[in-house]
Amino acid sequence: MIRQAVRPSPLFLLILAITVVGCFLSTVDNKVVMTIGIVLTVLGGWTASLCLHEFGHAIFAYRGGDHSVVFKGYLTLDPRRYTDPVLSLLLPLLFLAIGGVPLPGGAVWVNRHALRNKGAESAVSLAGPLANLGIGILLVLAVAITQPAVGLAAALSYLALLQVMAFVLNILPVPGLDGYGAIEPYLPYRYQEMGAKARQWAPLVLFAVLIGIPAINTAFHSVSGGLLELVGGNSDAAYTGQYLFMFWR
Repeated sequence: MIRQAVRPSPLFLLILAITVVGCFLSTVDNKVVMTIGIVLTVLGGWTASLCLHEFGHAIFAYRGGDHSVVFKGYLTLDPRRYTDPVLSLLLPLLFLAIGGVPLPGGAVWVNRHALRNKGAESAVSLAGPLANLGIGILLVLAVAITQPAVGLAAALSYLALLQVMAFVLNILPVPGLDGYGAIEPYLPYRYQEMGAKARQWAPLVLFAVLIGIPAINTAFHSVSGGLLELVGGNSDAAYTGQYLFMFWR
């Protein structure tokens, strides 16, 4: 059943196709065309990574005992199957456009009562941010190995930075984020209740703080840039990509 259920949806393939077109346009020696290419590459690549992030949660949930993810279509990489496409796709894209902060989406509903043990629960939570980190490393390797044109290198480097930023954000032990989900099974019940009450608003408060307080925003970008450099990325190229992506600023 698992092999039949894991098949990329036509919509996901369309998102990848848009990303590929963006990659091609970003190599064109024309500023306007290159900028359009960078925007398409970043938006398409980020959307695809959101799908892969949620796929990571779903596949580990399946292996941990929750087979309902198959019937919900979570293994098809189809964003229309998510519980809340607005929070999972549209809102993260909006945050990315206005603030450069990769807001993670909460999309797949996992029946944690069906999971075998606490370790499986933690693995489900960690699978998403680790997927982001893995994608970031693959993008870094792609730039290092192929040494593409300046525009494409900037776009892919910025996309890699976004993956690293998403990893750093998601791994924080804040209710509603995956880092908290990884430790939640081991917390006393009263703390789990408190976390459940804060789950809806805590991430939004965190992102408001990130965007609204310059010192915290700078520290966050410094940590993310340092981690990008640690895995072999080029933070200068990444921030060049961010500058070109946010051409309206």
